[in-house]
Amino acid sequence: MRRIVVKIGSNVISRPDGKIDVTRMSALVDQVAWLRRRGCEVIVVSSGAVACGRGEMKELQKRLDAIGQRQLFSAIGQAKLMNLYYDLFREYGIHVGQVLTMKESFATRREYLNQRACMTVMLEAGVIPIVNENDTVSVTELMFTDNDELSGLIATMMDADTLILLSNIDGIYDGSPSDPRARIINKVEPGRDLSEYIQPEKSGFGRGGMTTKMGIARKVADEGIRVVIANGKRDNILADLLEHPDDTPHTEFLPNPQPASGVKKWIAHSESFAKGEVRLTRQAVEALQGDRAVSLLLVGVTAVEGDFDEGDIISIADADGKRVAVGRTSYGSDEARQHIGEHGLRPLVHYDYLFIMGDNGR
Repeated sequence: MRRIVVKIGSNVISRPDGKIDVTRMSALVDQVAWLRRRGCEVIVVSSGAVACGRGEMKELQKRLDAIGQRQLFSAIGQAKLMNLYYDLFREYGIHVGQVLTMKESFATRREYLNQRACMTVMLEAGVIPIVNENDTVSVTELMFTDNDELSGLIATMMDADTLILLSNIDGIYDGSPSDPRARIINKVEPGRDLSEYIQPEKSGFGRGGMTTKMGIARKVADEGIRVVIANGKRDNILADLLEHPDDTPHTEFLPNPQPASGVKKWIAHSESFAKGEVRLTRQAVEALQGDRAVSLLLVGVTAVEGDFDEGDIISIADADGKRVAVGRTSYGSDEARQHIGEHGLRPLVHYDYLFIMGDNGR
């Protein structure tokens, strides 16, 4: 059975006035139900709670700061959003369940596995998880970049076959989307650089733009999951992607045929949770980036920054501060500082808990 994560962006289900487009939501629910009938397991990562709440409480918008608005609108809007999904899926006899999460809920392996177990039970019971960030309690520095980042974590965590990122654009173009000469890049091979084609603008109601989508798509594809960027405002987009992909505008990131292990997939997405950083010698960096599988030893460390405990995620950088890896440390920061440059000790980061940055990571 194929497992698909569908991320529905704010711009897909928001009208120009910022209110929820129930007609578009209904059409997408129809298509998710269609996927279910064809044997697919589906997880929905849906934005829209803030838009729902904003429509209900717009008169308070000028009296609250940005964080206050987000918390209030999300608290009110999340209930409305789930009620809409509940009523729409009920027409097909499909049960849905709400999963609210935060960035810090992915920071430890235990919480990561607890979330995975929860959604696995839901899927086994025939329930569609509808996932969103818990904006009511998230604060700015601990928020996801947007639900693209969240959906990438969910797809990796749940070993999905495909991640579909639905936005209000057909895919990645080889020029400005407003240029009639621009063409959609249909397939992206592992390692292909697309940075010259990406514009830095953000979407109107969401927090992320195409730069974020490309980064998430690249990382998730490197972990062995097919990623599709497509226009959620196109009629029947999910069915067309499945049945008529050659005739449907989209950008597909081809999966790495040799993905990392489950633990390394978690670590690969944990770089933003790093509690500290270690700097390495040139020789240590070359050893990590070489062809052999090696652990990070304290003999190659030149500096330890920040405060962290054994088991925390740390960033690993070269002498200039460029991040080259991320991993789970076997030492606390104080003990690591005491043994900088020493030989013959257990690894600072064992290879099994070390993710090397690169074209495909490992």
